Amino acid sequence: QVQLVESGGGLVEPGGSLRLSCAASGTSFRIGTVGWYRQAPGKERELVAQFTTNGRTNYADSVQGRFTISRDNAKNTVHLQMNSLKPEDTAIYYCNADIISRVYLTSRNYWGRGTQVTVSS
Repeated sequence: QVQLVESGGGLVEPGGSLRLSCAASGTSFRIGTVGWYRQAPGKERELVAQFTTNGRTNYADSVQGRFTISRDNAKNTVHLQMNSLKPEDTAIYYCNADIISRVYLTSRNYWGRGTQVTVSS
C-alpha cells in the first residue's frame, strides 16, 4: 500500500555534508512518527534521528549537533541533513515511518530499502 524510497547517499570526505531524502508514495494515508536508522557492516541497526507526531525530535548522542531531521508534510517527505561527517558515520541509512491508513484506521510500520553513505578521504 505504501512505499518508502530513500535518496541522497554517496561518497563524501570527512567534514563534508549530505542531505538524505525519504519519499512516501501511496494512497489514503498519513504519516505518524518517522525516523532515520543506519546499519554499518557487522553492527546492529541503530536509531539516528526521530521526528514524533507531537513535533519532538530525538537524536543519537553520536550525531547530536551534526544531523538534523525535518519533515515536509505536504510532500510526504522526510529529510536528514548530515554535516561534519565522520568516517564512523559510514553505513546504510534507512527511512522508517508509521503509516496510518485513512481507510482501515490502522497503523503499520514501513522501512525503505536504504541508501549508502560512505565517509572517506
